Order: sequence, then C-alpha cells, then structure tokens
Amino acid sequence: MRTNVNLLWILGIFFWLSAAVYTGWALLDTHEVEWVGTVAMTLSGILAFFIAFYLGRVHRHQGAELPQDLADADIDDDDPEIGHFSPWSWWPFVLGLALALVFLGLAVGPWVSLIGGPLALIAIVGWNYEYYRNNFAR
Repeated sequence: MRTNVNLLWILGIFFWLSAAVYTGWALLDTHEVEWVGTVAMTLSGILAFFIAFYLGRVHRHQGAELPQDLADADIDDDDPEIGHFSPWSWWPFVLGLALALVFLGLAVGPWVSLIGGPLALIAIVGWNYEYYRNNFAR
C-alpha cells in the first residue's frame, strides 16, 4: 500500500504539471486558456491526491505492513477467500451478451433493448439459481 500511496502522489503532481504546461502551451498558441483540458487535468490531479491521502491514512491506521509491502512475503500470504465462482457456468457469458444488446439498443434503436432486457433478466435469474437444480440441487 505504501507503493500505491507514493505512486498516487507522483501521479497527482504529474497531472498538475501537465495542466500547467497545457495551459501555457494553449496561451502561447491561441492567446486564450483552453478550459476543458486544463480543468480535466487539474481535477485528475486532485482526485489522485485525494486517493493518496485516503490510502495513506488507511496504511497508517492498519497496524502492520500488508504482505505485498514485505520483500520476504510469499504469494500465499495475501491470498484471501474471495468467494465462490463457477468456472463451468455459461450464465455470465449469456448475461454479457444480453447487456451488450441492451446497450446496443441505446445506440441503434430501442427495439434492440426490448430484446436484450428480458434476456438479461433470464440470465440473472439463471445465474442466481443454477445451484438449485440438476447435480447441485439441495
């Protein structure tokens, strides 16, 4: 986490320096400030500073070093249980295709979303209840 905090401080400084150079370059070229790029880079720097500050506070109050900060740590030292996943399940793929149809409908026409919406609902229900039938029924 220490490395992440340092990288985010450096990233925030980089964004602010980029904003200053960008503003100066725009002033030299067009004799006026180009506000969209200047504000975007300045706010990106502020966001990086906020995240660095927060992670620095969390690191200071966690009590000990995390395994990824130790040079002699093993991979298994930072391997928590993330959850239960079904590597053979087709429902995430079906849900992805259905949501692709929904968003395609936003770009092309609402009738495509009307096809993708019910398919997305079917995929969500199928994914949630796949352990309640066949070999995995309880």
